[in-house]
Amino acid sequence: MTDPNTPPPPPPDLSADPTPPRRPRPTGPVQYKGEDLEPERGPGLGCFRIQLVVLIALIVLTPLSVVWEWPAAVSTVLLFIVIFLLLITGQTIIFLLRLVAADRREGRRRPLASGTRTVGELSDEAAEPDPPKPLDRGETGT
Repeated sequence: MTDPNTPPPPPPDLSADPTPPRRPRPTGPVQYKGEDLEPERGPGLGCFRIQLVVLIALIVLTPLSVVWEWPAAVSTVLLFIVIFLLLITGQTIIFLLRLVAADRREGRRRPLASGTRTVGELSDEAAEPDPPKPLDRGETGT
């Protein structure tokens, strides 16, 4: 039973944000398999492009091998190669996306062909406070 002398609870604040605060993001290097991610260790963009070209060719060739009535063993091997390449290409794209994420965490990137400042640089410059001006002590210089 409630005590009649106890005041009722205050009404909830409807203008308050109901989402819980987020944890701050780690600013250190991106981890990959427990170690810092090193771009030199792993596939590059050229390797990824070769994988995509081979994958697209085999994705087109596999159903055509059935239409052209090639032996079932050949179509089966092509199908398993496509599945394997999908796995490898997926892992490569995940690795490359982590490299991009690691590169963007290190700081702002500047476009190579740009001679002007970027929008991010302009907004960073506008956010910086102006340096303090020297105090004028009423000296006239005479």
